[in-house]
Amino acid sequence: MPAITVEDTLVLPRIPRPDPVTRSRPVAKVVTSRREAEGAGFVVARPFPGDFSLAEADPFLLLDHVGPQVNGPGEAKGAPWHPHRGIETVSYILDGEIAHHDSNGGGGVIAEGDTQWMTAGGGILHDELPTERAYRTGGPFHAVQLWVNLPPALKMTPPRYQPITRGDLRLLTSDDGGALVRLIAGDLAGFAGPGTTHTPITYAHVTLAPGAALSVPWNAVFSAFAYVLTGRGTAGDEHRPVERDQLVVFGPGGRVVVAGAGGRAEPLDVLLFGGLPIRAPIVHYGPFVMNTREEILQAIEDYQAGRIGTIPADQLAPRSFA
Repeated sequence: MPAITVEDTLVLPRIPRPDPVTRSRPVAKVVTSRREAEGAGFVVARPFPGDFSLAEADPFLLLDHVGPQVNGPGEAKGAPWHPHRGIETVSYILDGEIAHHDSNGGGGVIAEGDTQWMTAGGGILHDELPTERAYRTGGPFHAVQLWVNLPPALKMTPPRYQPITRGDLRLLTSDDGGALVRLIAGDLAGFAGPGTTHTPITYAHVTLAPGAALSVPWNAVFSAFAYVLTGRGTAGDEHRPVERDQLVVFGPGGRVVVAGAGGRAEPLDVLLFGGLPIRAPIVHYGPFVMNTREEILQAIEDYQAGRIGTIPADQLAPRSFA
């Protein structure tokens, strides 16, 4: 179920149809996600990294999709304490909730419809765990985490958080009202999302009614991707079929087109995202993403020496929930 719904999309600002002479971005490829175990053992659908190279994904590094699923009591799992350096992690919760703590003393709950934009920069330790309520009682859960690369000059920028609540999102619709667009960050057809980014990107969650289509202008120098969260539909003017857990990689052009399947199909939920490629060398080791091997070795040394941060004393005990 989408994190944010609107009874009448026609009351929302409308995205005008792009000029029909604008070249539609063709579908370059469709990537099917692999299943991977992460954190304390939860399973994610991951379209990249993998067979889809980081050079092709630039400026993004990883996309993990959890759910939609329903956890029984005691089944919810999270990611215990771990470090990051050189990247931004963007956690978007469509259903359910998670809690987090960090080595700088921060923390809180990321609730349904909320986005937590964490700039790891020079380094931070944090955890992401079920809340006690989610662990004890179970319930629905659906979430996405996107890693955004930082340019070389900002790899060691100070860490920061941006809590983007569901009420902060810019809600839009298509010209005919058939799409609900939740703009999280960047620019879409002249509308601005609430997220502040170090790397220029656009990031939105779109729900398309059965048979509805969305055609939006897209920055010609940005990469462009659509990831299917739930449902079935098509991508591009060539109507390439796509379904849950598939990533659409678009070629060059000035607009992006996605459409929901017709008939009695369920709505199509997709992430639309893209950004300005950084085109810098990438060397990565787990949660550290830098530009040289020497920088990775330094990150490992700093982590082992406690220079990236230390776990607060009141968080040292093993736990399944926050």
